[in-house]
Amino acid sequence: MDTNIVSSSADVMGGTPVFSGTRVPIQTFLDYIEAGETMDEFLEGFPSVTRKQVIAFLEEAKRIRPV
Repeated sequence: MDTNIVSSSADVMGGTPVFSGTRVPIQTFLDYIEAGETMDEFLEGFPSVTRKQVIAFLEEAKRIRPV
């Protein structure tokens, strides 16, 4: 995964993968989507994450595991 999209450091959230430059775990976004929430609802709840970051994450995830 591109380090500009996701980062993981023992100093931030104990090494949990987060959106780079934030303390928002990637898993939180996945939980929102799994629960039927929209990307916009996620972004409203976590304003430190940008739309560009979420789209880049989804594009990278699709590249790694095609639908």
